[in-house]
Amino acid sequence: MTEPLSPALVRVVLVDDQELVRSGLKRILRRRDGFEIVAECADGAEVPRALAVLDDGVDPGVDVILMDLRMRQVDGITATRLLAGDAAAPPVLVLTTFDDDEMLSGALRAGAAGFLLKDSSADDLIRAVRTVAAGESWLDPAVTGRVLRGYRDSSPAVAANAGAADALTPRELEVLRAMAVGRSNGEIADDLVISELTVKSHIGRIFTKLHLRDRPAAIVYAYDNGLVTPATS
Repeated sequence: MTEPLSPALVRVVLVDDQELVRSGLKRILRRRDGFEIVAECADGAEVPRALAVLDDGVDPGVDVILMDLRMRQVDGITATRLLAGDAAAPPVLVLTTFDDDEMLSGALRAGAAGFLLKDSSADDLIRAVRTVAAGESWLDPAVTGRVLRGYRDSSPAVAANAGAADALTPRELEVLRAMAVGRSNGEIADDLVISELTVKSHIGRIFTKLHLRDRPAAIVYAYDNGLVTPATS
């Protein structure tokens, strides 16, 4: 008997040129734990077609794409950049064995919602996929500081807003610091005893006041302006 589809399932597309890696990911992202692998791609070139097949107007669609960086034809950065041009495309979580700061910062510049190293724990993978599927970012703490420096160096607008933090309210500063040390919206809401909707409203105002486009840029801003330091993360 076919198991009925649960609306709570996080629908994932796996993009990795190694079948063994995809098999391992499927063993972690199990249906009984709230995940459904709806498509597998062996190269970034296959992603647009896979999404087109899934977007049939009836199917619930895709919540997150788990994307490898190094693939033979179309790499993860190129594939992510192409997806970023489509406002309806699902968010991309980069997953790689390579502790390559330039590639990871390149993935952020291309529009990835975050990155995770493949030697991370299964629990971290599950949390990262859920976090990105919820519209937030996930930055692997093992390399975040270095990667964000590379992102910052190629994003002069971040540094150009120095001093704009004076426009933030004390609560907005709290939310910005919490984002910078990797807290999710739900965790920030619990920490500050406010609703998750209120957290999202604060984040929207932070982006507007600091003239930032996304969460990684806000995290860079917090580090660059001394609101947090690597030691506190």
